[in-house]
This record gives sequence, structure tokens and C-alpha cells, in this order.
Amino acid sequence: MKKILITDKIHSRCIEILEQNSFIVDYKPGITNQELQQEIKNYNILIVRSATQVTPEIINDGINLELIGRAGAGVDNINLDTATRNGILVMNTPGGNTISAAEHTIAMMLSLCRNIPRANQSMKEGKWEKKKFSGVELSSKILGIVGVGKIGKEVAKRASAFDMKIIAYDPFLTTEAASKLNLTLVSFEELLSQSDIITFHVPLSSETSELINENNLNKLKKGVKIINCARGGVVNENAILKGINDGIISGAAFDVFVHEPPDDQSLIVNERVISTPHLAASTDEAQEKVAVQLADQIVQYFKDGTAAGFVNGLAIQYSGNEKLKPYIELANKLGSIHGQTLENKCSKIELEYYGDYLLDYVEVLSTSFLQGLLNSFSDVNVNMVNAKHIAEERGITIREIKNNDHPNYNNLIRAVINEKEFLHSFEGILSGNNIRIIKVDDYKMEFEPHGTIIIYSNIDRPGVLARAGVILAEHNINIAGVSLSRINKGAAALTIMNVDDNIDELLAAKLREINGIDKINFITLE
Repeated sequence: MKKILITDKIHSRCIEILEQNSFIVDYKPGITNQELQQEIKNYNILIVRSATQVTPEIINDGINLELIGRAGAGVDNINLDTATRNGILVMNTPGGNTISAAEHTIAMMLSLCRNIPRANQSMKEGKWEKKKFSGVELSSKILGIVGVGKIGKEVAKRASAFDMKIIAYDPFLTTEAASKLNLTLVSFEELLSQSDIITFHVPLSSETSELINENNLNKLKKGVKIINCARGGVVNENAILKGINDGIISGAAFDVFVHEPPDDQSLIVNERVISTPHLAASTDEAQEKVAVQLADQIVQYFKDGTAAGFVNGLAIQYSGNEKLKPYIELANKLGSIHGQTLENKCSKIELEYYGDYLLDYVEVLSTSFLQGLLNSFSDVNVNMVNAKHIAEERGITIREIKNNDHPNYNNLIRAVINEKEFLHSFEGILSGNNIRIIKVDDYKMEFEPHGTIIIYSNIDRPGVLARAGVILAEHNINIAGVSLSRINKGAAALTIMNVDDNIDELLAAKLREINGIDKINFITLE
């Protein structure tokens, strides 16, 4: 049974679902990082919200850790690089708080435009300052949305109801998709210069850090209002304060901060700033949604491998695709064969994909190839989560070539390693649901990549195969299949044997001594 540690407050339904499915759950909200680092070795799964900082030290000490679950969308409190390097899946629940976050954004926008918080405080102080707090309408204003993911789309829908003109910056959104949402795609610079209100809905990364900073304040439309209900650090807080003080920004609304709670109160106390303590997802409905969603995802993953919500394991998400599974296995075995026949270290790999179907899954197939390749010689366990990361650390790069058609096959994968004085290629297909290797270098072959395989090149002359067969028989090794190929009569030839048992070193030495065999490899596949 898997052991789960929960270190932040979470809805009780999460614990109920997990325990009903035979998980052992320890609920310890408020545990210190030092205590967590000491205890994490006892658990297979860690569940957090935004408070727990999952540091590299905690992850490295989690020697039995398989999965980190985040009840919510943001994962910047989890060190993804270390988790990925250690082969630990990180899972979140990006859709569970979508409506709550979108509604909170609209609430902040309305409060900002109509001065509601300041007017409310004035009333509590016994004042009646009607003129002082006159606001502006949302109707006809230009709303700039940075990031049109799930939350950004819901904000766009609600803003449309206020008759706002919506523009957006999102390099991954197509023009057609933008049109369906009634918004216009623009460049980031155009969004800054045109928007009356700008709202951010992106994760925090090196590409999205400090999107508004002191260097681009002068590009903003004068009087703009800024809203950040995404992640702290997406905009530079000091730059926003400077923009307010310089009269460029007329108001700002913050639900998230670089440091939570903030160390510096200068932004929060400014009368033109509305702030809330990270409340965008803090509704009863959202808390239950993300808790139930995360529990269901964990249960399904450990039950049947169904993958959902993985942040660092895109390849894992396709593990339940029955049509794709044989191709994932094919790519993995191509990698393993290459790894077991390498003469030197490799740094450059070409993977050629043929067929419209395969072109939709290039990333997962390349990852599977790397897993097979690296596991054949790596001193660490390589899986579908950490394969690309380990390859990068070893200086291995992949060039992916995509072709819609192949002259002879509907779908085919060709893997090529081309290093100095070493060029090797294997081509594989599916025949029905059976994996076949159909070409090795320039030799047309056909063999099944499983079990123990002997591959040797030899001079094309009588007796070589016979001698190999005799030696194998003397060691009680049965030949399950043979594939032979040559380019020209009397020139070099290639022989591939599937055998029923492993080849020990004594037998391998005898096979190497056969007159006429130039080079021989012994491969073991599952």
C-alpha cells in the first residue's frame, strides 16, 4: 500500500477518497520543512497546496517518493528540476479552481474601476465622499489578457458580458481559437500600449517573470490598471509602485505576491492598490473541487496508469492510449538496441518519423527512445519523466524529422546515431500489433526485438552461420529466429539471431572467435 503525507490544509473529501482506496494517509498541516525533510523518506506520495515549499533537499531525501500532488494549479513552490531529475512525477489540478480564479479577477477589476474598497472604508469612518470615489465603466474599455489558458478564457467570457473590447497576448493561441473567444491576438508591446486594463493569467517561469518592469513602464497606456491574480513575480512589484507614483498606472489589484505574506508593505498600503491574501482559489467550491480532483487522479494513476494533470511527465499522459502503446514500445526498443550496440558515447541522434499518426506523438516517442537508450548504459534509473533531463545533462541532443508519408509503410520510425567514425541506424514498424525491426543500416532485415538477440556482421561466404549454430547448440542454446541480409554477393553481410537464453561471457568469446565474423553484439530486451 502506498503511503501519503499531506502537509497543507485540504478539504476532507481528499483524505476520504484516498483512504477508501486503501492508501495510508498521514495528515500533518503546518509541519515544518525541517520535519518534512526528516520524514519524507517514509512516504511514496506528497500532497501540498501553496504553503509547503518542496525544496531540492526534501525531494532528494524522499528516497521512496514517486509522486508530488499539488491541490491547485501553481507549482512554483515545487522544485520541478530536482523532481524530474529524480524521476518523480509532479501532478496538479489546473481546472479545479478555474471558475473561482476567473470570478476573483472580475471582482478585482470591478472593485478597482469603481473604487469599492476605498469607498467602503470611507463609509466605515463615517464619511460621505461621493465625488472622491467616482469610477469608470467597464463597457467599451480595452481589456488586455496575458495568457489565455483555462482561467484566461473564463475571464474573457465574463469580460465580454460587460461589452469590453478584449485583446490578448498568448504565443500558443491560434487566431481561430481567439476568434471563437471574441478576442483579438496582438503582440505583447501592442497589448501594453493599447490596454485600459491588463490582467495576467500565466504560470511563473523564466519566460513570464517580471513581464512588467521598469524598462517597459513607458510603453504602458497612461492611466492603465494592472491586475495580477496569477503568480507572484509575473510583474515586478516595485515597478508597479513606481508606475503608480509616476502617474502612468492609475491603479493595481494584487492577489499574489513574490513573498507571501509580503515583507515589504509599501505596495499594499498605497491607496491606489487593492490587495487580497491569495484568495483567487479560496472558495468552498474550489477547495472541494481541487481536493476531489487530485484524489481521483492519484487513485486512477496507481490503479490503471491513467494519467492526468502531470506537469513534468507529458509522456506519461499517453500511457493509456492503447493504439499508441506499441509505438511507444517500438521507440523504447530502438533506443535500447542503439544503446547496447554503441561503440562510443553518442551526442547527436536523429529520429525520423513517417506517417500522419506518429507526427501527433513525436514528443512522447522521442522520450521513450531516450529512456531505452539511456537505461542501456546509465547508472541511474531512467523513466519517462526524467529521460529528457538526463539526456540534456549528458549532452545528448535529438533532431526530429517529420514526414507525412513513407513509400512502403503507413507509420515508421528510423533512429540514426551518427558520430565520428560511427554511423548506425535501425528502422521499425508495427505489423498488426507486433513490433518489427525491418532495416539495420543498409541491410533489409526483419526480426522481433525481444529477448536475447545476436547481431553480427560477417564476410558473405558459406559456413559462418553454420558454425555459429553449432557453437550455440553445444551450449544448449536454441535459435528462435534468423534474419540474413547482404548488399552484394561475396561482400559484407549481416546476421541477426533471436535465441531462447542469455549468452554468457564464455559463449560470447567463442562466437567472437568464429572465422569470418567481423563484429558481434549481444542484446537483451524485455
